[in-house]
Amino acid sequence: MSSLLNQLKAVTTVVADTGDLDSIAQFRPVDATTNPSLLLNASQQEFSKEMLTSAINYAKQHAAPAQQVALACDKFAVEVGTAISKLVPGRVSTEVDARLSFDRDATIAKARQLIALYRENDIGADRVLIKIASTWEGIQAARALEQEGIQCNLTLLFHKAQAIACAEANAYLISPFVGRILDWYKAHTGDDYTADTDPGVLSVREIYRYYKDHGYKTIVMGASFRNIGEVLALAGCDRLTISPALLSELEQQDGELTVYLRDHGAQNTAPDMMTEAEFRWAMNEDAMATEKLAEGIRKFAADQAKLEQLIQSQLTA
Repeated sequence: MSSLLNQLKAVTTVVADTGDLDSIAQFRPVDATTNPSLLLNASQQEFSKEMLTSAINYAKQHAAPAQQVALACDKFAVEVGTAISKLVPGRVSTEVDARLSFDRDATIAKARQLIALYRENDIGADRVLIKIASTWEGIQAARALEQEGIQCNLTLLFHKAQAIACAEANAYLISPFVGRILDWYKAHTGDDYTADTDPGVLSVREIYRYYKDHGYKTIVMGASFRNIGEVLALAGCDRLTISPALLSELEQQDGELTVYLRDHGAQNTAPDMMTEAEFRWAMNEDAMATEKLAEGIRKFAADQAKLEQLIQSQLTA
């Protein structure tokens, strides 16, 4: 019998949640996704040193001193993404600066810049997903970008209202965060959860079924897993983005995979478009979703700032 990883790949598109090239080459996922935390980690690895130097030199040549750090960060993200694109047949997700999460227009501008940098590397927009936090402003930025042909991955998603708004904006893909939902509930209840009672797993299952039942085309990609039980409980989901440690664990185990999610086709017409007020009220009423979204943005912003400090130190060296 083949490994659980190979069986999972037969029913779900497996995406590597890493910026490490060796891990991507080892596990051969279809897509790969990065974020500011993963890029910060990548900046400490041997493989990226030349990319970081190249990004800094590019910024010196193409930007005024005040803009060099920001451009070097974007260029570094694109250089890592370009290297990843040579290892995967599908798409690479590259994240917009989390500090723009509440600025629709600035998010759109940053997305266009990232796509332009990829094109300079001969990587077309069809190989890239722009990652944007699932705030109201981020979702509206994605709506505009999708109309331009720039496809988006809406991340930091913790609530069904976020998922519905993303689908209504015709976002290409959403990344509901399974493990961070579990973290919140364990911290606030003190309870232990099985894979089938895990609130993060249940959230993704509900979103998946809602999308399929209403005929939405937006792809559901479960993310942020804490253990392989969560991963296996979402077998059959459109996509799952999984860390190298969990990919390795899945590769080393066998047994018969149970498929939990299947697309049975649309059964209902889509409801009326969600309003901004409805979205904000739904988020307000869910402490977990509100807190984890804000926390996620803060953490990504903090790691972005650390990367900027590293680049600034090399610019002035």
